[in-house]
Amino acid sequence: MEDFIRLLKTLSEARGPSGFEDEVREVVIKEMEPYVDEVVVDRWGNVIGVKRGSSDYRAMVAAHMDEIGLVVDYIDKEGFLRIRPIGGWSEVTLAGQRVWVRTVDRRWVRGVVGVVPPHVTPSDKEREAPEIKDMYIDVGARSREEVEKMGIAVGSVAVLDREFAVLNGDVVTGKAFDDRVGVAVMLYALRQLKEVPVTLYAVATVQEEVGLRGAQIAAERINPHYAVALDTTIAADVPGVEERQHVTKMGRGVAIKVLDGGRGGLFIAHPALRDHIINIAREVGIPYQLEVLYGGTTDAMAIAFRREGIPAVAISIPTRYVHSPVELLDVRDAVNAATLLRHVIEKTPPPVIDKFLDRKVK
Repeated sequence: MEDFIRLLKTLSEARGPSGFEDEVREVVIKEMEPYVDEVVVDRWGNVIGVKRGSSDYRAMVAAHMDEIGLVVDYIDKEGFLRIRPIGGWSEVTLAGQRVWVRTVDRRWVRGVVGVVPPHVTPSDKEREAPEIKDMYIDVGARSREEVEKMGIAVGSVAVLDREFAVLNGDVVTGKAFDDRVGVAVMLYALRQLKEVPVTLYAVATVQEEVGLRGAQIAAERINPHYAVALDTTIAADVPGVEERQHVTKMGRGVAIKVLDGGRGGLFIAHPALRDHIINIAREVGIPYQLEVLYGGTTDAMAIAFRREGIPAVAISIPTRYVHSPVELLDVRDAVNAATLLRHVIEKTPPPVIDKFLDRKVK
């Protein structure tokens, strides 16, 4: 458990907004290399670890390493950075936060997200959450020229400045658990694997938060016989939310996705592969929950509909306060997810995989 916490802390505190995953990518490569036969970084930045097994069947595991961020779209003459979102933010959680801003030479400097003080806000507006377009980053500069001397320009990106912390035993909090916890689960499972019945492709994907981009590219390249995406899911088991809306409960076990999605359409997990994973969880005694999430999806959606169609599912880690500076989870759920993933890979040999693929009727 302590090893997993150290791994998650390292990944969580790394900085890597969508499209700018350089720093976290280096962490992933370092942690992955000892446990695979080959590591490749593709032309869009996905990290692909290959562990050769006893057959040519291909299994793909995907977890995205990017996090939501901000991008500077204007610098005013007083030196304030106007910003736009990269990924889905809740404005309520962003105002007043410390951030790291990346310079053009890839250094990071600190700043804070500012808004108009409530003391000078019109009384009919003082309780309204400001929109991101009305926020700005203050890096302590006094002019546009001073900002430019710091190395900040239009197009510079920013992420939250937040340390990982253990709250109570196995409960931890930090930024970017979506989806650094999925990456940690993948890496932790790799440590446990010995002989595998397939050739495994472990992929830390890029740009999930802006449209599942990296997973599409990796799936086209690998063309796996089946795939498992790892991600967070909503644990809304908090005051003010009725039980039906909880989706999952923190600490009650790994979540096995039945379906998710929203306005763009639903993703329904491959039924036979989903049931296979449920049976493995029962067999090895891993606590699990079934997940139905209306709103949001994972890399499984992007992988499933590549090539001729790829049987794909998602294993999720229940997480509170997703897309906020204080994401929170129970490490036991994550470690159980890693254990389940290991068993899925080891207990899915070619004869089982064949059951998920094309079936001749006549």
